[in-house]
Amino acid sequence: MASHIERRKFLATLGGAAAAWPLAARGQPGERMRRVGVLMNLTADDPEGQARLAAFLQGLQVGGWAVGRNVRVDIRWGASEDLMRRQAADLVALAPDVLLASANQAMVPLHRATRTIPIVFAAVTDPVVHGLVESLARPGGNVTGFTSAEYRMSAKWLELLKDVAPHVTRTAVLFEADNRAAIAQFSAIQAVAASFGVELIPAGLRNAGEIERAVTAFTRIPNGGLIVTRTTEAIMHRGSIIALAARHRLPAVYPLRVFVADGGLISYGPDIVDQYRRAAGYVDRILKGEKAADLPVQAPTKFERSLI
Repeated sequence: MASHIERRKFLATLGGAAAAWPLAARGQPGERMRRVGVLMNLTADDPEGQARLAAFLQGLQVGGWAVGRNVRVDIRWGASEDLMRRQAADLVALAPDVLLASANQAMVPLHRATRTIPIVFAAVTDPVVHGLVESLARPGGNVTGFTSAEYRMSAKWLELLKDVAPHVTRTAVLFEADNRAAIAQFSAIQAVAASFGVELIPAGLRNAGEIERAVTAFTRIPNGGLIVTRTTEAIMHRGSIIALAARHRLPAVYPLRVFVADGGLISYGPDIVDQYRRAAGYVDRILKGEKAADLPVQAPTKFERSLI
C-alpha cells in the first residue's frame, strides 16, 4: 500500500513539473529548440494520465531529447469534448514540430484542427474506421501512431465474464451513448451475447449519478454481471464504478489494468501505458526527419489479463 501511495505522489510531482517545463525551456547556444504539443484526454490529477505522460517523457529521454535543452513540451489536459476541442486549437496555434494525441478523444479534434502538423497517437481505437489514416501499413497524411485494439476484441470481455461467473445471464454494459467508439464496442459484445446465453442491458456513464442509478436498478434482479467499455468516461469514473460493483457483489470485467490496480475484479486489454513510451519513439523519428505518412500504424500484439 505504501509503495502504491508513493508512486502516486511521484507521478503527481512529475506531472506538476511537466506542466511547468514550457515556461522554463531554454536552449543551449547554437542548438535549435524543438517543440512538441501533447493533448491528454484525462485530467491532470488522474494518476493514470500521469503514468501515461511519464512513459512518453521517459521515451523522449531515451531518444536523446532533454526538456529545456533541445525540446519544449507543451501539455494540455482535457476530459469534456468542448474542452478537448479548445485545447486542440490552442496547441495547433503554437505551431509545434509534432503533436501527441492521447486516445480518440484527443486525436479527433487535433485531426480536425490540422492536416499539416505531424500527429502521433497512442491508445486510439480503429483509426481507419474513424478516417484518421488511410491504412495501418500506409497511413498517409500527417497522422500515425499506436492503436489500442479493434472493436471486435470487445467480445472477449463477455467470454471472460462467463469464465469467472458462469451463472451470469444478464450483463449491464457501461458505455456512453454519444461516443462512437463506445457504441461500436457495445455492438461487438451484442453480436455474441446470444451465443453465451446472456441478455445485455445498456447503461450510461456520463456522470457518477447516472452510473449509480443504472447499476443499482440493474442489481435488483439476480444473476447479473458488468462489463465496462474502454472509453475516457469509464476511466474518469472508475472509482465509482469499482465501488458500486463491490457494494452489489457484481462480477465485473474491465478494459484496462488500471481498473484492477484500483480494486476491480479482472481486466483484459492492451498495455496502454507502454504505448505512450513507444509513441515517443515515433515522435523522435519525426523530429529527426522522418514523415508520419511513412511510419506504419502499430497494433498491439499482446493483450494482458489482470486479476485483483
